[in-house]
This record gives sequence, structure tokens and C-alpha cells, in this order.
Amino acid sequence: MIRRIIHIDQEKCNGCGACAQACHEGAIHMVEGKARLMRDDYCDGLGDCLPTCPTGAITFVEREAAAYDEAAVLANKQAKQADAAPLPCGCPGSHARAIARSQEEAGSGVCAGEQPSRLSQWPVQIKLVPTRAPYFQGAKLLIAADCTAFAYGGFHERFIKGHVTVVGCPKLDGVDYAEKLTEIIRDNDIQSVTIVRMEVPCCGGLEMAAKRAIQNSGKFLPWQVVTISTDGRILD
Repeated sequence: MIRRIIHIDQEKCNGCGACAQACHEGAIHMVEGKARLMRDDYCDGLGDCLPTCPTGAITFVEREAAAYDEAAVLANKQAKQADAAPLPCGCPGSHARAIARSQEEAGSGVCAGEQPSRLSQWPVQIKLVPTRAPYFQGAKLLIAADCTAFAYGGFHERFIKGHVTVVGCPKLDGVDYAEKLTEIIRDNDIQSVTIVRMEVPCCGGLEMAAKRAIQNSGKFLPWQVVTISTDGRILD
């Protein structure tokens, strides 16, 4: 059948992954650093992915395509949820806990000249963190790209200290961060949001997800974006 469906210009695609996150039907996947429409029958033709693309690589076209299969999309979502379901005993790595550090504890196990950890909670991965963990109440929220802590030497002192930290990589994780971040901001007394990203284009997906979450939460919060260069400098 001839119908409206999205087209992704591979030349314009910068691999940020924002469209894959925005596609709730799972029609778009990241393949070798580029977004691709993998299943015509998963694309509903509504174009939720279009406004998220920073380069204008996505457009509508009229072409021969399989009809949108809502039942197949639902079955695919249910299969993914089943695959992601936690074991009955639960994963120890996802158990939420606050980390209180006294002056003595902060320096224990730290060699002379080393900076102590400023992490105040566990877990830190966006995919693992519970949305209503007690440590979110009254917190200054730090949303950081995975690579930033490795690129910027003073990351703990400059950014993690005094914040509750969540991290992720929009290029590697096949989820829409905006939905979970919206819940965290909406359902807790978050005081401010700091977004730290790398200068590489794919980190734009994290920044956009965080901004959408603030907007979707319906709250007016102070927020800022800090960009780290690949050689470890703060660019803005």
C-alpha cells in the first residue's frame, strides 16, 4: 500500500540517537552509528521523531510500505518488557541507598594527593535508578553523559559534590530517557538540574531528553547545560 512514512537521510544523520528514543513503537534503531527505519510496519507515520532530530535528517515521504501493525508493536513492547524484568531476588546493583560521608570516611582508603569520592547515592545509571528514591527529595539533580567523568579530571569536586547524580549514554542505551527523567523531576522535590554532556553530537540526545523532562514535568526549575570537550575542557 502507498502511505505516509518517515525517511531518514543518512548523509544528514549525526548519530545522536534522539529519534530512536522518541520512537515509542521501536521502528528506528541505531546501526553503525546511524539511525535507520528497521520496520515499516512499526512506523505509524505520526512523526514523533521529526522534532527531535537536530539536523533535519527525517522527513515524510509517500511510498509503498507495509501497513502499520499496532498488534505487532504491542507484542514487541511486551517482549522487551519481559526481557528487562528483574529477577525475583532483585539485582543488588539496583538497590537504592544514600551514601553519607563523614569527614573521616571521605578520606578513608584514599591515597595521599587523591581526591575522595563525592558520590552521595547508588545506583547512578538512569536505567537502574528508582524514580522515587528518598535521596531525590530536595536534591540538586546532575544528569551527566557517561564519558564526562572520564574526560574532565575534577568531575567529582566540580559537579558530583552536593548533587544526586544520574548518568547515561543516549547512543548506547535503547530507551527514552525523557520518560524516566520526567518522573524523577515531577514526582520529587528537585531543586535544580545540571546537565553535563560531551561536545560530540550523540550527546545531544541526553541534553534534549533532559530538557523535555523539565518541560513535561510542568515545573519551573533553574537548569544549566555544561559541555565538556573530548580533551577534557569545559567549553561553556
